[in-house]
This record gives sequence, C-alpha cells and structure tokens, in this order.
Amino acid sequence: MIEKMNMVHVVTTVSHKDEMLEGLRSLGLLHLAEQKHASQAASERFAELARVSSKLEEYRPEAKEKNAAAESPALLSDDAFETLYQEARTALARKDQLAQQITADITEMERIEPWGEFSPEDVRELQKLGYDLHFYRVDQDVCKDILADESLRVIRLASVDKADTIAVIGALPPTYVASEFSLPEKGLAELRQDIEHCQQEDASCDALLKKAALYTNSFHQKLLDAQNAENYSSASETAEGDAQLVWISGYIPAIYLEKFKEGARANHWAYAIDEVAKDDEHIPTKLRYNKVSKLIKPLYDMLGILPGYYETDISLWFLLFFALFFAMIIGDGGYGLLFLIATLVMIKKNGKVDTTSFLLLVLSTSTVIWGAITGTWFGMESAMKVPFLRALVLPGFANYPEYFDVPAAAQQNNMMKFSFTIGAMQMELGSLLAVKKKMEEKDLSFLSDIGWLFTICGMYLLALYLVLHEQLPLTPVVAAVAIGFVLVLFTNGMAPGKSIGAGIASSLGGAFTVFLNTISCFGNIMSYIRLFAVGMAGLAIAQSFNNMAAGLAHGPLMIAAVVIVLIGHVINIVMCILSVVVHGVRLNVLEFSGQVGLEWTGIAYDPFRLNDKIKQ
Repeated sequence: MIEKMNMVHVVTTVSHKDEMLEGLRSLGLLHLAEQKHASQAASERFAELARVSSKLEEYRPEAKEKNAAAESPALLSDDAFETLYQEARTALARKDQLAQQITADITEMERIEPWGEFSPEDVRELQKLGYDLHFYRVDQDVCKDILADESLRVIRLASVDKADTIAVIGALPPTYVASEFSLPEKGLAELRQDIEHCQQEDASCDALLKKAALYTNSFHQKLLDAQNAENYSSASETAEGDAQLVWISGYIPAIYLEKFKEGARANHWAYAIDEVAKDDEHIPTKLRYNKVSKLIKPLYDMLGILPGYYETDISLWFLLFFALFFAMIIGDGGYGLLFLIATLVMIKKNGKVDTTSFLLLVLSTSTVIWGAITGTWFGMESAMKVPFLRALVLPGFANYPEYFDVPAAAQQNNMMKFSFTIGAMQMELGSLLAVKKKMEEKDLSFLSDIGWLFTICGMYLLALYLVLHEQLPLTPVVAAVAIGFVLVLFTNGMAPGKSIGAGIASSLGGAFTVFLNTISCFGNIMSYIRLFAVGMAGLAIAQSFNNMAAGLAHGPLMIAAVVIVLIGHVINIVMCILSVVVHGVRLNVLEFSGQVGLEWTGIAYDPFRLNDKIKQ
C-alpha cells in the first residue's frame, strides 16, 4: 500500500538554522518540498570527485593483482587525500593534453614524412640570409612551364606522393596552379623525440594514477562526504526565512509523525502539520510492502517505475502476473533449472538471501513448473520418453501433444485460449481496482470502469469466436460490448465536485475517443497472444539448434555438435530474457496499468538524511 503523507513545516530562529538542518538530517524523515539546487561550489566538488573516482576505476588492479597485493591502504587523512586528489586531477588533465599533443605530432609527421628528413631550422636560416625558399607540388605540365620561365629561380626536387616538386626562391606568381608546402615548426626527428617524451610523461602519470587507485576506500568516503555536503547545501538553499526566523517544509509519512514530534521537542523546534493538498503534484510515494509484494521492488528499481501518490499500488498483482508471464515466455523447464542453479550459487556466494535473490528463486521456480506442465526441457522431444517427466505434463498444454493423443491444433488453441483468458482476467482485475479506488473517492466515473468490465468480457468472447472459432451466441457478446460502450460514453467524464449533467456533457465530448478505446480494448486482449507466440518461438529455436547438432553428433564432429548446442541455447536464453523485458513487462506496465488508471508518475520518498552509501 501507499503510505499516507503529511506536509510538515519546521520553524526556528536564524541563529539556529544550521542546528535545525543538522537535526533534520539526523532524524532522516523530512522529504524536502520544492527542493532547490545546492551551491555551485558544493555541486562542482561532488561532480569533480565523481569524475576523478570514475576515471581511477580504469587504473584499479586486476583481480589477480588484488589477491596478490596487500590489504587496501587505510583511509587517508584530509590533507593527505587532498594532496593525492589534486595530483590525480593534474595527472588526468595532463594525460589529456599529452594525448592531444601526440595526436597532433603524428598528424604532422604524416604530413611532412613524404618530404623526407630535413631540418626546418636550416631552411629558416637560409631565409634569414635572403634565400626566401618556397616549396610546391605541381602538375607535370605546370612544372615544365615553371622550369621554362627564366624570371623564376627554381630547383626541381625529388617527387613527393608521385607529384612534381620544386623549390622556388620567392613566391610563385598566382598564374601558376600549385600546392605550397607549409614549413613545419619541427622536423621528423624532433617530432619523434617529442612523442617519446610525451609517452614517458604519460607513463609517469599512469604510475601516479595507479597509486591513487589503490586508495579506492578514501575516494569513496570523500565522494560520500561530498554528496552529503551537496545535499546539506541544497537543504540550506531550500530553507526560507526573514530577519528573525527561518523555516523549511517537506513531507513526512504519517507512520513517522510521532518520531518527528519527539525530535522536534528535543531540538526545540516550532512546527505545523497539515494534510497534503489534493492538487499537489510533488507528493512523494512511499510503498509499504508485505513479505510477498516486496519481491517486486528490485524490478521496480530496475525499471525506474513507481506509482504516484494518488494512484493505486498494484505491487502484489504485478508480481503474480509477472512471474506467470516470465514462465510462459521463457517456456522451458531446463532453462528454469539453470536459472535456479545460478541463483542458488549466487546465494551461497553472498551468504544471504536478499530480495533480488528471492525474486529470482520465484521466477526460476515458476519457469520450471511451466516447463513441467508443457513438457519442455531444453527443447528436447526425448524428454517425453522419461515417464516421470511425462507424468508432470498437462496433456492439453503439452508442447509434444502426440505423446498424449492430443491433436496439435487443439493444443495450440488451448494455449491461445489460456493467453486470452489471462489477458481478460488481468484487464478485468484492473477495472475492478479502478472501481474500488473511485468508489472510495466518491467518484461517479467508477460507472465507466464497470462499463469496461462489460466491454472486456464481450471482447474476450469475440476473440474466442473470431480467432479460435468457438461456437458462441453473438447476441450476449454484442450486448456486453454495447452496455459497456454506453456506460463509458455517459460516465467517463464524471468527477468529484462535478454535477451529473456537467459530467455527462463532459463524457459525450469524448465520444470518438471512447469509440477508439473500445476498439483498442479488443487489440489489448489480442496482444496477450504474445505469451503463447513468444514461448513457441523460443521452443522452435531450441529445437532447431538441437536438430542441427544431432546431425553432427557422431565421430570427430561431436565437439562441433556440443559447441552448437551450447551456443544455440545461450543465444536462445538471451533472446527469451529480452522478450520478457519487451513483452512481459509491457503487459503489466501498459495494458494492465492502463486499465487500472495507473501512469507511474511517482516521486520516490527520499528524505533529507546523512547517507551511508553513495546514491547514483
């Protein structure tokens, strides 16, 4: 469920501003309202520390070196860290300069290399003596004309890039088409020497950065300190006041109000507690999970989704449907066993079962169960020759129906019907959740969600009739869709505080949208067929690789067969996981959430506090 929030205003004297902020940070309960940016200095300090720390990751010792090396050095003192930090910054900046210099030198070498080894300084000495030498590349015909011109003092040189090359005392007249060679500052030998010096200095910078990278703990601690300082600066900027008083406002969950009051009394703060405004779009969301629904939190965090404060919490339903969708899309009990083994290994390595591990256990177990029901084990038909595995199969869902005397067409129809049924149930549930929420809010538009209950039921039956050719009377189907359409048409614009007449008028204004949404409802139910289709595609890919390997599984080609099977199933597993993200998540986040009226507009409850680890 979503925790109830209260708006809290804390007031103190100007002289006690810092004490108030320190106290609020220690309490760690107040989510700041309309939070302002931190000071430029605090933001830049954190950003630069983060940049340097990130760069130093490239210089950390490899795993083998780590094991061979001694334990990580102790935390540096403030002065020692600042010295090392500034040296690392300087080294990183110098490395960028050196890289640019080396690139420029190499480019210059490539430009002048065709002209051979020479000293630009010698040419400049000649210029000082009055021999204003210019070098050109010209076409063969132009070269002949220039050499024939007695007014010019010309020396023909060796060809450069297969072009005629000349040296002229004084510039060529513009009547001659020629490409002049710009005299470099340094010759090839000097450029090579410069590059060597740059590389040596770059190596020195690398050595310093590798040394700095050993102090990862110190950099992490200082980065955490800088982030906390930035948060404190932001809170300080957010606080408002006048000549005598200073105050700050924010949100606190109702369950923490007593703890806040105790802290306020201990710190001698004045405060006021209000209900949050209905039109406040910045109220944070804090979800209260139970032991089961908490398993979905890692997925919420990964997707970056959270229901808005006034939206419905569907965490439990999201988890249940996602586990089913995951199992159906992966579709293979063998893959589920691999996931299960990998999860158990991870748990043993970490020494604990965290929420993510528990979620993976649920998903892998559900995949094993679905694979057992459909008789799918690494896409191998031979698995059905094992009596134990065959006994686990539901014949109507069997991916090898011939072992159960079930026609293949009947099995496919059963799977499609199951997919449609799951879709209709999920969308009906979404409408029921919307009805419940709106009735609690005394919002008459709950009647439109009842209308969607009728429409979904009718569209589900229509899908069975059109796709699976089930013999159904069409009159109830049409009646259900018609009743639903009328209810939605006349009540979707209702709202608390709006008269019935105004609500009906508002509803009729969106008649065309209601018509399109009704048509879309059929498409939404049909979209659940992807659960069947994607699962079958994964099975077909697994079977293809198995058959390909079977043709080679003899003699010296046995190794190739094993490689094909391994690579094929790895590719298939990756594709199945991507399909879960694309299809399994979509059905929950779009189709189901849309029916609930959930837009995932939530702002995570993030109180002002002293963080013990760096927030990304």
